[in-house]
Amino acid sequence: MTIRPLEGKTAVVTGASRLNGIGAAICLQLAEKGANIFFTTWGTYDKQMHEGDYQSDADILVGKLQNFGVQAVYKEIDLAESNQIPNLFNLIEQKLGSPSILVNNACFSQNHTWEETTSEMLDKHYAINLRATALLSVEFAKRFKGSKGSIIHLTSGQSKGPMTGEMAYAATKGAIDALTVTMAAELGHKGITVNAVNPGPTDTGWMTEVLKEVLLPKFPLGRIGKPEDAARLIAFLASPEAEWITGQIIHSEGGFLRQ
Repeated sequence: MTIRPLEGKTAVVTGASRLNGIGAAICLQLAEKGANIFFTTWGTYDKQMHEGDYQSDADILVGKLQNFGVQAVYKEIDLAESNQIPNLFNLIEQKLGSPSILVNNACFSQNHTWEETTSEMLDKHYAINLRATALLSVEFAKRFKGSKGSIIHLTSGQSKGPMTGEMAYAATKGAIDALTVTMAAELGHKGITVNAVNPGPTDTGWMTEVLKEVLLPKFPLGRIGKPEDAARLIAFLASPEAEWITGQIIHSEGGFLRQ
C-alpha cells in the first residue's frame, strides 16, 4: 500500500479558479499526497483579467481532486472583504475539519504605468496581495491546534529585479518576503512553518507565442515554467519532510535570467 505523507490532513488553497492555473496545480499535487482540499475561487476577477486560453470550472477541479480519493470543497469568495475570513474558516472546519496547511495563492494584478498609479489601484492590490494573505495566515494560526502546520505564500521574485509596468503589484507582492520571515519567527512556537515560493514566469494560459519566444532563451533549462513546477515544491514544503525549512523565500523559476 502506498503511504501518502499528507493522508487525512486538510489543506486550504486560495485562488484556484482556473484549471490551467498554479492554484489548481497546487490542489492536485496536495491531493495526490493525500490531503483533503478546500479551495477558494473568485470568477469575477478571472473573467475581467484573463482572455484567450481561459479555462475555469471549479466543479471539474473538484472531480479531478476526488479521483485521488480525497474530499474536495470550494467557495466563491472575494478575499478583499476581510470580515468574511473568520466565516470562511468556520466553513472549512465544518466541511473538512481543522486545516493544517494554508497556501496563499490568490492575488490581484493589473498592468499600469507609474503615472497611472492611484490610491484606488494601490488599495485593490494591497487588499488581496498583502492584507488577505496576512489575515488568512493569522486566522489559520489562531485556530491551529495540531503539532505540525504549514503556511506557504506565493511571491513573485521582486527582490531579484524590477517589474516595470506593475508597480502596485510589485510593491504589494514584494512585501510578502518580509511578512514570511517575520511570520516564521512569530509562529514557530506553534509548530507552524512559514515559507514563500516564487514560481517565476509560468505559462498558465496568458503567454502568447511571441512572448514565449522572448522568454525561452532566458531559461537555462530550455523550457518555459509550468504550473506543476511550483506546485511540486509547495507540496514538498507542506509535507513532514520539510519540517525544518521555515522563513525561506524559494525561487522555483528554472534559473530564469532577468538580464
